[in-house]
Amino acid sequence: MEVEDANPEAKYGDPRKFDPTFKGPIHNRGCTDILCCILFVLALLGYFAVGILAWSHGDPRKVIYPTDSSGQFCGQVGTPLQNKTLLFYFNILKCASPLTLLEFQCPTTQICVEECPNKFLTLVSALKNNEMNYYQNKLVSGIQMLHAVIKLIYSTVSRRCLPNLGTKPGGVIVVGENSTTFTDDSGQTRNASDLLEATKLSNIAVEARQVAMRIFEDYTQSWHWILLGLFIAMVISLIFIVLLRYLAGIMVWVMMIMVILVIGYGIFHCYMQYAHLKGTPGGNVTLRDLGLQTDFSIYLQIQQTWLAFIIILSIVEVVIIILLIFLRKRILIAIALIKEASRAIGHVMSSLFYPLLTFALLALVIAYWAVTAVFLSTSNEQIYKVFNTTQCNYSMEVCNPKTFQNSSIIEVCPDAECRFAFYGGETSYHKYLILLQFYNLFLFFWCVNFVTALGQVTLAGAFASYYWAFKKPDDIPAFPICSSLGRALRYHTGSLAFGSLILAIVQIIRVILEYLDQKLKGAQNKCARFLLSCLKCCFWCLEKCIKFINRNAYIMVAIYGKNFCTSARDAFFLLMRNILRVAVLDKVTDFLLFLGKLLIVGIVGICSFFFFSGRIQKISNDINLNYYWVPILTIVIGSYLIAHGFFSVYAMCVDTLFLCFLEDVERNDGSSERPYLMSESLLGILNKKNEGSK
Repeated sequence: MEVEDANPEAKYGDPRKFDPTFKGPIHNRGCTDILCCILFVLALLGYFAVGILAWSHGDPRKVIYPTDSSGQFCGQVGTPLQNKTLLFYFNILKCASPLTLLEFQCPTTQICVEECPNKFLTLVSALKNNEMNYYQNKLVSGIQMLHAVIKLIYSTVSRRCLPNLGTKPGGVIVVGENSTTFTDDSGQTRNASDLLEATKLSNIAVEARQVAMRIFEDYTQSWHWILLGLFIAMVISLIFIVLLRYLAGIMVWVMMIMVILVIGYGIFHCYMQYAHLKGTPGGNVTLRDLGLQTDFSIYLQIQQTWLAFIIILSIVEVVIIILLIFLRKRILIAIALIKEASRAIGHVMSSLFYPLLTFALLALVIAYWAVTAVFLSTSNEQIYKVFNTTQCNYSMEVCNPKTFQNSSIIEVCPDAECRFAFYGGETSYHKYLILLQFYNLFLFFWCVNFVTALGQVTLAGAFASYYWAFKKPDDIPAFPICSSLGRALRYHTGSLAFGSLILAIVQIIRVILEYLDQKLKGAQNKCARFLLSCLKCCFWCLEKCIKFINRNAYIMVAIYGKNFCTSARDAFFLLMRNILRVAVLDKVTDFLLFLGKLLIVGIVGICSFFFFSGRIQKISNDINLNYYWVPILTIVIGSYLIAHGFFSVYAMCVDTLFLCFLEDVERNDGSSERPYLMSESLLGILNKKNEGSK
């Protein structure tokens, strides 16, 4: 045991005192953070209530099929719209609103038509040239409500009347007779490019459906090959974990040597560039003389830049070598813990399959959130209001177009009309629809973090029971994963909900900041943009810190059964008392697992590319795909998720054993009353041994 890490007067709290009753993950424990558990249950009940409300009001068919402003589907058989299969937007410019993505509807009047217009006119030009009859015949009566640019053409893919846009040389967007501008209903001159974004958003759901159908066809052709590729990724992941048990030391030192050699090659390359520029005209210009240049390639043409690179890389090289010399003992501890983690996983093999449960729960949470979001987005109704040109007490009141002509409003206001106003609703549900979407997103973050936390505390409890078993594997529980999962759900649901809530709050703040950033992109206030960027960076860092603290807090919860705040404090002080060991182990483990993921994804991805792109002609000629990248991308992402699933278990095992190791070092001294519970390899590295052992 190293003296500096066990100093009773250490800055970050006192080391653990010996407790003869402590035997690792205790079974006699009580419930923790009950208040947060109750809050989480109530939030889930509210979440289910929001889902029921959304499903009772929404209609996801609006995402796929065109509907008019009365909520009727264009071309629906057995209705007056049977022959009117196309959708026409009165003001397609409003489709560029962000509400289009949120509500899956353009906030403008929409009607079903049999044929799209093929003549370029705006409301202003139609009234000016007395050509309203054309559109009255083509579309509907009452065309005076038209506020749109209506040079349109029918798209057989989308069943919508969309602007017929073209391009001039140089990528300039034009509409109509090669016109780059037009006049809208307010008399303002608009660019034809303004129509492009509106067209994309109005048709985004339908285009996505067409692409989805082609992708589905590709999956039906290649699903068995995809499963084979994912199975190969799983086998390679298992082989890599087994190899770590025997080759961890070699792999770590090889990585260190490779880093040193790469930096050395960088120094050599920089020196060669420096020597090459020595006799080049202008190569001896100083950075001070050159000043600030927007073209950074200019800096690579002077000697001082490469000299600075040489100095920086040399310093980095020397620092790494010094760290390897003085931290070699801690690197050996890291290697021993990595090997011990492989042995622990070998005795708790069920831990490798626990990510399947986590994946299933996450898929359930994601599916519920997505379905609820779609139903909420499609639950807006068409709102009609009274419009008139003379004084009227009913002006701008909500009306029903079906009964408006027979209402008393016509008698009081003869020139009044019941027109479409917007998508929304007058009920409390519709007024607070944005808040319900926000609540849906917040509960999504909370539930995802809770499922992740449940997996972490379950694995930590299982691996802690392995470490604190005096006789391994005889003293390990029969079903460590099941017993640990039961303890977590029975006693620590509140603690998991507490940690997940803190992280969810930070994540929802980051979403709000991203939304504000999108809104301010066109703003001229540089100070506000800079402040917002700083806030985004700070909350990104805060999220990473909270994830690190939560992870170690859950390990302490699994071991001691205390509440979240106490566990987080104990874990933080324990890590701070051993900060050098933490830094070394964290970086060594992360780098090893990163190389493992890179190796697995690289091998499987390259093989799948050669197979599905037709490079292997004898096998892949029989596969006809719309997009050959669909199975490749699926296999690559699936391989990464499989590798991440296996390696997340491995990383959790290493972190758990590391905290248990630090506890063991502080609690015990190797005597017969207080024996070390660590492995013989760790005892050998620390030059320690238990009394009575050889």
